[in-house]
Amino acid sequence: MKKLIAAALATTSLTGAAFAEGHAIDEFRIGILGGENAQDRMNSYECLRGYTEEELGVETKLFAPADYNGVIQGLLGGTLDMAWLGASSYAAIHIQDETAVEPILVKINLDGSYGYHSIGFARADSGIKSLEDMQGKVFGFGDPNSTSGYLIPSIEIPQQTGASMESGDYFGEVKFTGGHEQTIVAVNNGDVDGGVTWADGQGEWEDGFNSGALRKAVDAGLVDMNDLVEIWRSAPIPEGPVVLRSALPQDVKDKMTALVDGLYDADPDCAYGVAAGETLGFDPITHDAYVSIVAARLAKSN
Repeated sequence: MKKLIAAALATTSLTGAAFAEGHAIDEFRIGILGGENAQDRMNSYECLRGYTEEELGVETKLFAPADYNGVIQGLLGGTLDMAWLGASSYAAIHIQDETAVEPILVKINLDGSYGYHSIGFARADSGIKSLEDMQGKVFGFGDPNSTSGYLIPSIEIPQQTGASMESGDYFGEVKFTGGHEQTIVAVNNGDVDGGVTWADGQGEWEDGFNSGALRKAVDAGLVDMNDLVEIWRSAPIPEGPVVLRSALPQDVKDKMTALVDGLYDADPDCAYGVAAGETLGFDPITHDAYVSIVAARLAKSN
């Protein structure tokens, strides 16, 4: 059930700080996972920053580290209070400290699901139409802490090719680009022959699907999807959670859960930016949704 927060957002906080159980916070810090350049990430989240500041009555800051690990370490170290993580990044935190963060909400697709896919793609004029056509060519991963940009394809693609992801085994070279946007640009520019990124897999290819890194790249004018072709698609992946630092005062956690939960109803444009495209908003989620991802991440590290 969505909580309508428009009225709450229109009122100012009664106190200058958010109090609970005798404790107060004097600022709130939102981490933004990599995937596109830092300024675009900051712009997409500026509306949420403003709403948070209004709701909590404390200065709210955005942080857009260069890689996923910057957000992971910020949450583990207590220097970040909230972030929307990928499933693998959440698993990385849980494996290191089960008490560091609490998953609270998950982005919902237009069909009501909360899954997405790792999408393999190449340039349409490259002659590459499938993984088989990628043999001996350059393959691009995104970030080593990305679910769709590394973890899932590094497990599922070898099951299909019968070879490892080591350079020279099946692909001529396997390299990390640094993130989703970097992979999209690298493939589009011909710097790598093919790569993987994330998308809900719904809607039209020409739009970059309904949500995901391809949609954001189209919105930013970085690519024309007619220049690209899908060559592989993973099994559905559970969308990553919005998490809060567990040590936050309970009333802060309650307010932020209600704020993000009601964001789509209060400001659909803001929800579009935060959710990387079209969405029905956010619904509650628990750790149970990510047990398989934690297991997959542990298996890769052994």
